[in-house]
Amino acid sequence: MNALKEWATVVRALESGEQTVLLRKGGILETASGFVIESKKFLLFPTYEHQALDNIKPQFHAHLEFVKNHVPPQGTNTIASYAEVLAESDIKSEETIGRLADFHIWSDSYVKTRMGWMPQKAMKAIFLKTYRIPDITITLKPEYQGCKSWIDINANLESGRPVLGESEIASRLEKFKEIVS
Repeated sequence: MNALKEWATVVRALESGEQTVLLRKGGILETASGFVIESKKFLLFPTYEHQALDNIKPQFHAHLEFVKNHVPPQGTNTIASYAEVLAESDIKSEETIGRLADFHIWSDSYVKTRMGWMPQKAMKAIFLKTYRIPDITITLKPEYQGCKSWIDINANLESGRPVLGESEIASRLEKFKEIVS
Protein backbone atom coordinates (compact mmCIF):
# COMPACT_ATOMS: atom_id res chain seq x y z
CA MET A 1 0.00 0.00 0.00
CA ASN A 2 1.18 3.54 -0.64
CA ALA A 3 2.35 5.59 2.29
CA LEU A 4 2.92 9.34 2.40
CA LYS A 5 6.02 10.48 4.24
CA GLU A 6 5.09 13.40 6.48
CA TRP A 7 6.57 15.11 9.54
CA ALA A 8 5.74 13.10 12.65
CA THR A 9 4.46 16.33 14.21
CA VAL A 10 1.96 16.80 11.37
CA VAL A 11 0.93 13.15 11.56
CA ARG A 12 0.25 13.61 15.26
CA ALA A 13 -1.87 16.71 14.53
CA LEU A 14 -3.81 14.78 11.86
CA GLU A 15 -4.35 11.89 14.29
CA SER A 16 -5.69 14.27 16.94
CA GLY A 17 -8.07 16.01 14.51
CA GLU A 18 -6.29 19.35 14.94
CA GLN A 19 -5.18 19.31 11.30
CA THR A 20 -7.21 18.31 8.26
CA VAL A 21 -5.25 19.87 5.38
CA LEU A 22 -1.78 19.06 4.10
CA LEU A 23 0.12 21.68 2.14
CA ARG A 24 2.66 20.10 -0.21
CA LYS A 25 4.99 21.05 -3.04
CA GLY A 26 6.95 17.80 -3.19
CA GLY A 27 10.35 16.64 -2.12
CA ILE A 28 13.72 17.52 -3.61
CA LEU A 29 13.47 14.43 -5.82
CA GLU A 30 10.12 15.69 -7.18
CA THR A 31 11.18 19.10 -8.48
CA ALA A 32 10.21 18.32 -12.08
CA SER A 33 6.65 17.25 -11.34
CA GLY A 34 5.95 18.89 -8.03
CA PHE A 35 3.72 17.05 -5.60
CA VAL A 36 1.33 14.51 -7.15
CA ILE A 37 -1.30 12.57 -5.23
CA GLU A 38 -0.49 8.95 -6.07
CA SER A 39 -3.28 7.40 -4.04
CA LYS A 40 -6.60 8.61 -2.63
CA LYS A 41 -6.13 6.41 0.45
CA PHE A 42 -2.73 5.94 2.05
CA LEU A 43 -0.84 5.20 5.23
CA LEU A 44 0.71 8.13 7.08
CA PHE A 45 4.45 7.43 7.45
CA PRO A 46 5.90 9.68 10.18
CA THR A 47 9.32 11.21 9.49
CA TYR A 48 11.62 12.85 12.00
CA GLU A 49 13.80 15.11 9.83
CA HIS A 50 13.36 18.82 9.03
CA GLN A 51 11.04 19.57 11.95
CA ALA A 52 11.72 22.71 13.96
CA LEU A 53 9.80 24.84 16.44
CA ASP A 54 9.86 27.91 14.20
CA ASN A 55 8.14 25.92 11.41
CA ILE A 56 5.16 25.14 13.63
CA LYS A 57 2.59 27.42 15.26
CA PRO A 58 3.35 27.87 18.98
CA GLN A 59 0.16 26.11 20.15
CA PHE A 60 1.46 22.91 18.49
CA HIS A 61 5.00 22.93 19.89
CA ALA A 62 3.98 20.22 22.38
CA HIS A 63 3.39 17.86 19.45
CA LEU A 64 6.98 18.37 18.29
CA GLU A 65 8.34 17.83 21.78
CA PHE A 66 6.28 14.64 22.08
CA VAL A 67 7.54 13.16 18.80
CA LYS A 68 11.14 14.08 19.64
CA ASN A 69 10.76 12.06 22.85
CA HIS A 70 9.03 9.12 21.15
CA VAL A 71 11.19 8.30 18.14
CA PRO A 72 10.81 4.62 17.20
CA PRO A 73 13.75 2.30 17.81
CA GLN A 74 16.58 2.52 15.26
CA GLY A 75 15.71 0.75 12.01
CA THR A 76 11.93 0.75 12.58
CA ASN A 77 8.95 3.03 12.22
CA THR A 78 5.44 2.87 13.64
CA ILE A 79 2.39 3.65 11.57
CA ALA A 80 -0.81 4.37 13.48
CA SER A 81 -3.06 6.00 10.89
CA TYR A 82 -4.15 6.31 7.31
CA ALA A 83 -5.85 9.09 5.43
CA GLU A 84 -8.36 9.48 2.64
CA VAL A 85 -8.30 12.44 0.25
CA LEU A 86 -11.69 14.18 0.24
CA ALA A 87 -10.69 17.26 -1.77
CA GLU A 88 -7.63 18.94 -3.24
CA SER A 89 -6.72 22.22 -4.85
CA ASP A 90 -3.64 23.78 -6.44
CA ILE A 91 -3.06 27.21 -4.89
CA LYS A 92 -0.69 29.96 -5.99
CA SER A 93 -2.19 32.80 -3.98
CA GLU A 94 -0.58 33.58 -0.61
CA GLU A 95 -3.90 35.12 0.43
CA THR A 96 -5.76 31.84 -0.17
CA ILE A 97 -3.07 29.86 1.66
CA GLY A 98 -3.39 32.32 4.53
CA ARG A 99 -7.12 31.67 4.74
CA LEU A 100 -6.34 27.97 5.31
CA ALA A 101 -4.38 28.71 8.52
CA ASP A 102 -6.98 27.02 10.76
CA PHE A 103 -6.57 23.75 8.86
CA HIS A 104 -2.85 23.08 9.50
CA ILE A 105 -0.05 23.55 12.06
CA TRP A 106 2.62 25.24 9.92
CA SER A 107 3.76 28.70 11.02
CA ASP A 108 3.12 31.66 8.71
CA SER A 109 6.85 32.05 8.13
CA TYR A 110 7.21 28.41 7.09
CA VAL A 111 4.23 28.67 4.73
CA LYS A 112 5.90 31.66 3.13
CA THR A 113 9.18 29.74 2.79
CA ARG A 114 7.40 26.80 1.15
CA MET A 115 5.49 29.11 -1.19
CA GLY A 116 8.82 30.67 -2.22
CA TRP A 117 10.41 27.29 -3.03
CA MET A 118 9.81 26.57 -6.72
CA PRO A 119 7.49 29.59 -6.95
CA GLN A 120 6.35 28.59 -10.44
CA LYS A 121 4.68 25.53 -8.92
CA ALA A 122 1.40 25.75 -7.02
CA MET A 123 1.06 24.61 -3.44
CA LYS A 124 -1.19 21.56 -3.28
CA ALA A 125 -3.79 21.80 -0.50
CA ILE A 126 -5.20 18.37 0.35
CA PHE A 127 -8.19 17.92 2.65
CA LEU A 128 -7.92 14.60 4.50
CA LYS A 129 -10.13 12.40 6.56
CA THR A 130 -7.79 10.62 8.97
CA TYR A 131 -8.33 7.22 10.56
CA ARG A 132 -6.56 5.66 13.57
CA ILE A 133 -5.51 2.04 13.21
CA PRO A 134 -3.75 -0.41 15.50
CA ASP A 135 -0.02 0.36 15.44
CA ILE A 136 1.97 -1.30 12.68
CA THR A 137 5.71 -1.55 13.37
CA ILE A 138 7.74 -1.90 10.19
CA THR A 139 11.40 -2.43 9.46
CA LEU A 140 12.89 0.47 7.53
CA LYS A 141 14.17 -0.38 4.05
CA PRO A 142 16.69 1.56 1.95
CA GLU A 143 13.97 2.46 -0.57
CA TYR A 144 12.09 4.38 2.15
CA GLN A 145 14.99 6.86 2.47
CA GLY A 146 15.43 10.15 0.63
CA CYS A 147 13.45 13.29 -0.05
CA LYS A 148 10.49 11.71 -1.80
CA SER A 149 6.89 11.88 -0.73
CA TRP A 150 5.56 8.42 -1.55
CA ILE A 151 6.78 4.96 -0.65
CA ASP A 152 5.26 1.51 -1.05
CA ILE A 153 4.86 -0.44 2.16
CA ASN A 154 3.97 -4.09 2.23
CA ALA A 155 1.29 -3.79 4.90
CA ASN A 156 -2.38 -4.60 4.95
CA LEU A 157 -4.67 -1.76 5.89
CA GLU A 158 -6.67 -2.46 9.00
CA SER A 159 -10.08 -0.91 9.26
CA GLY A 160 -9.76 2.22 11.30
CA ARG A 161 -11.88 4.65 13.19
CA PRO A 162 -12.17 8.23 11.95
CA VAL A 163 -10.57 10.78 14.26
CA LEU A 164 -13.39 13.27 13.59
CA GLY A 165 -17.12 12.66 13.37
CA GLU A 166 -19.00 12.90 10.09
CA SER A 167 -20.65 16.24 10.86
CA GLU A 168 -17.32 17.83 11.89
CA ILE A 169 -15.59 16.55 8.74
CA ALA A 170 -18.48 17.77 6.57
CA SER A 171 -18.40 21.23 8.17
CA ARG A 172 -14.63 21.62 7.76
CA LEU A 173 -14.72 20.27 4.21
CA GLU A 174 -17.41 22.78 3.24
CA LYS A 175 -15.30 25.64 4.64
CA PHE A 176 -12.20 24.32 2.84
CA LYS A 177 -14.07 24.20 -0.49
CA GLU A 178 -15.37 27.77 0.02
CA ILE A 179 -11.81 29.01 0.57
CA VAL A 180 -10.16 27.23 -2.36
CA SER A 181 -12.88 27.74 -4.97
